[in-house]
Amino acid sequence: MTKRWPHAPAHNNLYSACCVTALAGLLTGCSVGPDFKAPVPPNVSNFRAANDRGLVGLPSTTGKELSWSVGQDISAQWWTIFRSPQLDALVKEAFDHNPDIQAAQASLRVAMENVKAQAGSLYPSITGGFGASRNKQSAQLSPVLASPALLYNLYQTQLSVSWTPDLWGANRRSVEALQAQADAQRYQLEASYVGLAAALVAAAIQEASLREQISAIHELIEDDKNILATERQQKSLGQVSGQEVAAQETVLAQAEAALPPLSKQLSEQRDVLTVLAGRYPADQVQQTFYTGDLSLPAELPLTVPSRLVERRADVRMAEENMHMATAGVGIAIANTLPNVTLAANAGTVATQLGQLFVPGNEFWTLGSGITQPLFDGGTLLHRKRAAEATLEQASALYRSTVLRAFQDVADTLDAIENDVSAQKFAQAAEDAAARSLSLAQKQEAVGQVGRLAVLNAEAAYLQTKVASISARTNRLTDSAALFQALGGGWWNRSDKVATE
Repeated sequence: MTKRWPHAPAHNNLYSACCVTALAGLLTGCSVGPDFKAPVPPNVSNFRAANDRGLVGLPSTTGKELSWSVGQDISAQWWTIFRSPQLDALVKEAFDHNPDIQAAQASLRVAMENVKAQAGSLYPSITGGFGASRNKQSAQLSPVLASPALLYNLYQTQLSVSWTPDLWGANRRSVEALQAQADAQRYQLEASYVGLAAALVAAAIQEASLREQISAIHELIEDDKNILATERQQKSLGQVSGQEVAAQETVLAQAEAALPPLSKQLSEQRDVLTVLAGRYPADQVQQTFYTGDLSLPAELPLTVPSRLVERRADVRMAEENMHMATAGVGIAIANTLPNVTLAANAGTVATQLGQLFVPGNEFWTLGSGITQPLFDGGTLLHRKRAAEATLEQASALYRSTVLRAFQDVADTLDAIENDVSAQKFAQAAEDAAARSLSLAQKQEAVGQVGRLAVLNAEAAYLQTKVASISARTNRLTDSAALFQALGGGWWNRSDKVATE
């Protein structure tokens, strides 16, 4: 005959009820609140208005000076288009040692671990314990033990299981929100890589420009000094007036005054490059740059407008912020609904350690409960409204980010178009000044003009050379800015960090 526990029918009923409740939670659990849907890309076919001059919509070319490759993908190492091995090496060093990149990487790891931590709340919580105590009971009360002993030891082992079924998807929405946050952090990391590369390229171009401007101004100063010496000699001979000498002294002083600010800017650019590479200013980077070492891209990419939102990391971040806010609405709604809790405890208890696992010393309990917020002073209601307002804010910020992205591209296209014209005119002026200088030198050789005319022609040539350097610098800088404005090719990086 099989021995049955006392009250077995009640235990079976309770156990069955708990199983049914748990099964119902598994089968009927849902996620309340709105499901996130990615925003539809803007229906925009052009980056600029159709009545703008020059670049209209998506041209294939703009002439000999500039050509576009519409729809061309962007390399993750887009800076190599400038064909500078020194720049390539510096960007690699910065990627490896820049602390802002390292901080963004750590932030991504934090976000990923938070997702996994929150996912653990979807499962039951199981804890185990062991306790030991020395006890004395009162002789005036009924004995606690089966024996009349007043002093006794108590040993207990216990295994506890608790679970709150995710009936309304609050935990799933929390995991969803944290996953969106992790995705946003990944896009932040990608944006950090693109921004760092763009900052390094811009600083290298600026350093190259400053070096060549300083070199040209040194030549100009020497030329102005020679002119001044010639005029002073001519004044002693009565050939020129003192006013003309004073005017040349002013020209020389102006040229010399332009040198310290440029030297200051060069030192600052060296510090910028060094710090971006993750070094202290005293530990300067070894690379030095000249504009002649940086090639102007013969062809520039131009992303189709409808794809820009996919390739701008800041836009993707704003989209994930919308996703996170959408999940937040679901969490707020779920918090207003009833929750079921299931719990179970099992263990053994004995007065002697060796009897802990003797049959008859075990115990267990099963339980379940349901809670429903009834009154909280409007706290949950207002939190839900706050979550809905947060979603509206995230949606507006997304649209603002998209608008700024299109503005960045439009502004860069305008800048490059004007850079092409400015460089063309500056180069024409430099070529004309070079021809004038060559002609003056030939005339001096045959005695048609004096040395002063040659020096003046040389000074004019050096001035146009400085202007030409500046124009080429702007063209290089804005070309680099275009790559950043179009997204920087982060989607082609081979070492992207996953957020799953």
